[in-house]
Amino acid sequence: MMVQIHDSVLNRHIPKTVKMSRAALNAMLNRYRMVYIKPDVGSFGDGVGRIEIMGGKYLYRFGVKSRKYKTYAALYQDLQRQLGRTPYLVQQGIHLLKHRGRRFDLRVMVQENLQKRLESTAIIGRVAHPKKIVTNYHSGGKLEPAEKLLSPYLPKTKVSRYILGLKQLGLRAGQAVRRRYPGVKEVGVDIAVDQRLNPWILETNTRPDPHIFKVLKDKSIYRKVVRYARAYDRFKLKPMKRMRILR
Repeated sequence: MMVQIHDSVLNRHIPKTVKMSRAALNAMLNRYRMVYIKPDVGSFGDGVGRIEIMGGKYLYRFGVKSRKYKTYAALYQDLQRQLGRTPYLVQQGIHLLKHRGRRFDLRVMVQENLQKRLESTAIIGRVAHPKKIVTNYHSGGKLEPAEKLLSPYLPKTKVSRYILGLKQLGLRAGQAVRRRYPGVKEVGVDIAVDQRLNPWILETNTRPDPHIFKVLKDKSIYRKVVRYARAYDRFKLKPMKRMRILR
């Protein structure tokens, strides 16, 4: 589900995202040269594909498979056959940082605290499976501390401050979602970092998995996540849709 956000700070960190159509996909490819296509509603990275223009051809990756097309018409015809009537989105492609050759992004956990205000409680890195384009843990990705993933790209003295900035950005995104949907108690904010260290909000999830933080060495982080989750009866809440916020 797409959510329009009117926040000048967040807007600088939201990739261009539009409803997919023949014309929209072609325009996005011509502008960005690489895009992701995603089902409007879904989870765990299911149905996500990447399309790039390389050497005058169109390279399409979906799961562990890849195909090349000589023309855009051939690509789109095949997409129509594969995707059927499922509503899809096209998102500006971000060239993610890598850990040992594998792309990664970061999940920021934002929760209602004991004072009923949103708080950024945890952050963790998600490294993509070597043969897949998505970073989701449930799709074969690997969980790693954010510090470990970002340290090769930043001076040691700046890593903690950079991570704090990511958590603040995640909190701002969570607050924006909550303004639209006041009943939201928790938001998982997925943030990609590009090769210039610019952060990009890929999507938000109002049913993030709290248990992924159990792997962190500092167990107090996981205990806090669970304590807050129990306080607002997270484990009794009805499932809500994943949201992709738009600028």
